Amino acid sequence: MMRWLLPLLLLALPLHAEEVVLGLSRDEVSITTNFDGSEILIFGAVKRETAISDDPLQVIVTVAGPSAPVMVRRKDRRFGIWVNTDAVEVDAAPSFYAVATSAPWKQVLTDTEDLRHKVSIPRAIRSVGAPDTVLDSEAFTDAVIRIRESEQSYQLNLGAVKLSEQTLFSTSLTMPANLTEGAYPTRIFLTRGGEVVSVHETEIDVRKVGLERWLFNLSRQQPLIYGLMSIAIAIASGWGASAAFRAIRSN
Repeated sequence: MMRWLLPLLLLALPLHAEEVVLGLSRDEVSITTNFDGSEILIFGAVKRETAISDDPLQVIVTVAGPSAPVMVRRKDRRFGIWVNTDAVEVDAAPSFYAVATSAPWKQVLTDTEDLRHKVSIPRAIRSVGAPDTVLDSEAFTDAVIRIRESEQSYQLNLGAVKLSEQTLFSTSLTMPANLTEGAYPTRIFLTRGGEVVSVHETEIDVRKVGLERWLFNLSRQQPLIYGLMSIAIAIASGWGASAAFRAIRSN
């Protein structure tokens, strides 16, 4: 009896008909003193155990930086002076977040799946509560998104994923110069009819190296020495500029 039951149970389990085989042009980003950003090429293929479906497959790629709380303040003009009136702390907002898709948003993901997997930029930000005096707390989350989009820290690239023959895909993401050090979770979603059929996850490691790393460690481990060194460099720079100016005037 048990000998026949096991094959029947295996047949009843869902098959992963489509999975991602992923490649990255680089899985490490080194931040140096002259770092001005980086471009990451993300490419891969869809591994199948069944024939290609008539319903087209779509691909979504997300890359997220380390998350941290963000205090957002609202200014209002009172008696001719701009003052802070309301403040809301966004519980966790990624320092960097990029989304690339193979088609327009409504074709690649439903609202229900977005809520479940937290794919879109607003869903990637967690804001649990706000003071009772603030009735439009979503406006503060929108402010974070608007500011970071202007800095290229948040990116939505619709149609930027190239998908060939429902099998090969590729896209590139530009990472700005003001990256936060840490692990950057990278997710690839395969969707069909707006529903997620497979998810692949990996990480891109962003680290300071060389002089940048030494200065960063010094500022955290020996803040007094770092402060004295900064003052000495500022004094030396000022004296050097003054000496150069006097030399130019004397000539």
